[in-house]
Amino acid sequence: MNFLAHIYLSGEDQQLQIGNFIADSVKGKKFLNYPERIAQGIILHRKIDAYTDSHNIVKQSIARLYPKYGRYSSVIVDILYDHFLAANWNQYSDTPLLKFSVNFYGLLNEHYELLPDRIQNFLPYMIRDNWLLSYASISGIGEVLSGMNRRTKNRSKMNLAVVELEQFYTDFDREFHSFFKELEHFTHTEIKKL
Repeated sequence: MNFLAHIYLSGEDQQLQIGNFIADSVKGKKFLNYPERIAQGIILHRKIDAYTDSHNIVKQSIARLYPKYGRYSSVIVDILYDHFLAANWNQYSDTPLLKFSVNFYGLLNEHYELLPDRIQNFLPYMIRDNWLLSYASISGIGEVLSGMNRRTKNRSKMNLAVVELEQFYTDFDREFHSFFKELEHFTHTEIKKL
């Protein structure tokens, strides 16, 4: 799962949202340096990732991409799944995606000093280009994949994965919705344990 899914799965809890969002930039036990609920959000993120990586439906999506993209296939699937969440947002939330996005950016700005350097560095671009909203379109996902490809110095060829997204759109869409129902249930259970 990518940014949008992690934020959404945190529910209404703003501290969990922040922790879940910043988790990839917080290595090892450094989560202990954060306020308790943000630290719990980081832990929740790690549990979501472990669940996702081991799920058979996700593995099926990854297998479709693996011959062409190898180890980058799982990263691509995370991004594609955020597309399906954004594109079908009204099935999951009563808050319009634009409002949800703007509210979240405001939350990040309010807690800017808590954000890891990496996130502080990309946050202005994230807000300017409204990454969360852009996930809803294929062209927006294309931009995200192109950015990821640049970060791998063009080794991943992730920018080309829009071709597979369009070619296998119905398959990815079906897999996402089946998986996401199970992931929501898993996450609700994990949040209760925090």
